[in-house]
Amino acid sequence: MIYVLYLLTVSAVVWFSILASRYIDMIDRSTKLSGAFLGGVLLSAITSLPELFTSISATTLIDDASLCIGNILGSNLFNFAMLAVVILFFIKGFSAANLSRSHRMVMLLLILMYVAVWLNWQQVVDVEIVLGGASPWFYMGITSLIIAVLYILSVRYLAGDNGAASAEEEPAGEEVTLSLKSIVVRFVAASVGIIVASIILTYITDDIAERLNLGSGLAGAIFLGVATSLPEVTSTISLFRMRNFDIAFCNIAGSNVFNYFVLAIADLLYVRGTVYFFEDSKVINLTLFGLVASAVMFVLLCSRKIWVKVVMALAAIGCYFAFLLV
Repeated sequence: MIYVLYLLTVSAVVWFSILASRYIDMIDRSTKLSGAFLGGVLLSAITSLPELFTSISATTLIDDASLCIGNILGSNLFNFAMLAVVILFFIKGFSAANLSRSHRMVMLLLILMYVAVWLNWQQVVDVEIVLGGASPWFYMGITSLIIAVLYILSVRYLAGDNGAASAEEEPAGEEVTLSLKSIVVRFVAASVGIIVASIILTYITDDIAERLNLGSGLAGAIFLGVATSLPEVTSTISLFRMRNFDIAFCNIAGSNVFNYFVLAIADLLYVRGTVYFFEDSKVINLTLFGLVASAVMFVLLCSRKIWVKVVMALAAIGCYFAFLLV
């Protein structure tokens, strides 16, 4: 019965996330807001709402930091693996597309986030800011401050990118018949649905982890990480089918950066300690393979040669399977 509830809850998360993404697309065509900002910042943040609320639930309600960081890093690794798969199916069109330069900077900032978490595990930047003495009411690692600064920089680059998509890449969305007010109300309702379903999903995953005797990091990476990544994967496939390669890549890159920002938020709310305490070896593997996957996706993004993109895409997919096998 618990697995049926898991599948139903995952379906709810995906359905509400697709609705939220659809309403963002309507806002895009109903306002003069930057497409790069809506795709790389707002759309990525919306499809990452499951990661946000499952991570907050894992730390504040369940008191399981490993489940939280496993969810975030597992989701990021799965996002890149699925993006690589889709790129292979659309390799010719993707290779010919003119992608925004801001994506390269965002990818570099993402790599720096991985490095910051790795250095924290190596106790190089393992510093916490604690207020409240024996009963702390504020507990935050310096790594979270680094991540927050890097996220703000990524938003700055994406928000400042006003490059127009080519005619070939222009999405053919459905005709907008609703008023802007109605769209916003429906978007808020879909977002609330995402929040509720995500919190429920956290409890179900914790129960499954106990029943299967899985480590919290592994359970977070597989059950939470994959489930909460489905909205990003769904929207990315749709954008690739519309040949909107620029926003598709931006959606995944922006989602992964936002996920790290979620980790910083969870660390701030977790007053019992830091979420960067790696008691699960699977979390260490996630950090390593996630860093490698980010690096190869950066090379894929920068190269104009199809064979290089194919090799890098296969390497990103290999990183996810290597994590599962190690």
